Amino acid sequence: QLQLVESGGGLVQPGGSLRLSCAVSGFTLEYVAIGWFRQAPGKEREGVSCISGTDGSLYYANSVKGRFTISRDNAKNTVYLQMNSLKPEDTAVYYCAARWEQRMCIMALPFSSWGQGTQVTVSS
Repeated sequence: QLQLVESGGGLVQPGGSLRLSCAVSGFTLEYVAIGWFRQAPGKEREGVSCISGTDGSLYYANSVKGRFTISRDNAKNTVYLQMNSLKPEDTAVYYCAARWEQRMCIMALPFSSWGQGTQVTVSS
């Protein structure tokens, strides 16, 4: 069974950094696409970033491009989201999600397994 557990959220000042972790069990990372999503109160869920299980190709939303970096540690079966130059508008609950049916980062396709989410708050 595919399970995901996020960690690393918290309160940070504007301009600061956080690193989120997504520990995956049930599948090795080469066999799944892993996406990071976020949802702020009153807003639709947004796909932030993704790493392909097939070839490690990456996707970033325009809103985070140049500030966020997704990576993976195959030995730990963990995916990370390094978030730099954080802005108040980055405040949201961040979720990681996995999809084994299609391992490329095609964001329009649904992700089948989700973590519980971790809160990120950017505020002075």
